[in-house]
Amino acid sequence: MEKTPSKLELIEKYFTDFTPRQKEQLNALGDLYLNWNSKINVISRKDIDHLYENHVLHSLSIAAAFSFPPGSKIIDIGTGGGFPGIPLAIFFPESEFLLADSINKKLTVVKEVVNAIGLTNISTRHGRVEEIRDRKFDYAVSRAVAPLKTLWQWSRPLLLKRPSEGEYPASGLICLKGGDLSQEISESGVKPHVLEVFSLFPEEFFREKYVIYVHR
Repeated sequence: MEKTPSKLELIEKYFTDFTPRQKEQLNALGDLYLNWNSKINVISRKDIDHLYENHVLHSLSIAAAFSFPPGSKIIDIGTGGGFPGIPLAIFFPESEFLLADSINKKLTVVKEVVNAIGLTNISTRHGRVEEIRDRKFDYAVSRAVAPLKTLWQWSRPLLLKRPSEGEYPASGLICLKGGDLSQEISESGVKPHVLEVFSLFPEEFFREKYVIYVHR
């Protein structure tokens, strides 16, 4: 009998040190998003069947490129249905994540998923990121929310000034983007570090997708 591939098979192709708890949490995401997406559309219909590659593994490209120190505070700007924040919070259980979005119904899905898998290191914030004044963060993460110039304008006032230390990067913005970024980077006024996701995960989906890092 042919073996049925695990939901996590693709994830475990690149990450081998998950705890049983992390595997349980990651494995639960498929059915949870399938169920909630039928009620509140936070993932495109064509993408829901490729959740683990297009959303979970894509989010974890940040974890493959960078390590967050225990106790670090991270904001996910424009989290939508919880990406990259939820997979990163599973991966870094000792870091604290604030998932922010201006659309409350999307945060409804985030909160339900977080509660269902027992994630205790995530909180949410409804509203525009420009209005956040009461918190500071070590890192800001984001995926395909706004041009790099705008993301940097939003995130810079929220970031602490912490230098790099050992394996941990200096405070900054880490975002996921795709396509030809030359004009966007030119207009941003910053000089980011650009890493091809395909170099981390050589799957066809990740061609012309990038992890962008701007340090504070």
